[in-house]
Amino acid sequence: MVLNVLQVGEVVLRRQARPLTRDEVRSPAIQQLIEHMRETMREAPGVGLAAPQIGVSLQIAVIEDREENLLEMSAERLTELERQPVPFHAIVNPTITLGEETAEFFEGCLSLARFGAVVARARGVVVECWNERAEPVRIEASGWYARILQHEIDHLRGRLYIDRMHPRSFMTLENHHKYWKDVPMSEIREALGWSAP
Repeated sequence: MVLNVLQVGEVVLRRQARPLTRDEVRSPAIQQLIEHMRETMREAPGVGLAAPQIGVSLQIAVIEDREENLLEMSAERLTELERQPVPFHAIVNPTITLGEETAEFFEGCLSLARFGAVVARARGVVVECWNERAEPVRIEASGWYARILQHEIDHLRGRLYIDRMHPRSFMTLENHHKYWKDVPMSEIREALGWSAP
């Protein structure tokens, strides 16, 4: 079942989500919720979806960066983004440790439909959480996958990318694709007028 993705302005998007117990994660209701979140993320389409985005204030997010998402990107762009396919998985009750090095790239969000902005994020992260079976997992991620994890964990803490964006970079996704899609970040910073981190 494809669920409605809430848009910015909904209170649930700005609240700290509640952690789950192991029994809750394994319950039929949460297993069904995870499956509905997967279907909703794929239909959108997106690479991540947090439970607050569908109005459920629980610390669950689903992530998947499918190979078909990368087909239109050049090898150079994929290298710059450090992006490669990520299989479907859920993260539950995550904690995150950020690496020191940062990278800036455009981000969008299903809860801010049709907009995007440049966000500086850690290039590498370590996430400790449970998976969809309530088993403990430690994820060491870098590049685009690290960015997805940070974005989704922010949702579970009531934060959106607009809280972290470079304000001068905020634009419609249409204009991003029209003017900036393949432009190096150094040129975007210079054209839009802000300095490097």
